[in-house]
Amino acid sequence: MQFGYARISTGEQTLNLQLDALRSAGCGRIFTETASGAKSDRPGLADALDHLRPGDTLVVWRLDRLGRSLRHLIDTLTDLD
Repeated sequence: MQFGYARISTGEQTLNLQLDALRSAGCGRIFTETASGAKSDRPGLADALDHLRPGDTLVVWRLDRLGRSLRHLIDTLTDLD
């Protein structure tokens, strides 16, 4: 199954572009949240990662939505491997 994850940094932004792209990619479930990229507590991402099973795919609109820093992105991708 394909799971999507979308994040915006502030309530002034909108998820619409990301959600449209994730739906077009065929995501069966999409996890969202509003959280600064620098914030380490991201329950929406944690929830998405908890739902993944072998063979599932996590889809993001852009890599900067997934990792709050290059180190965090590498660690997350390593964990997914």
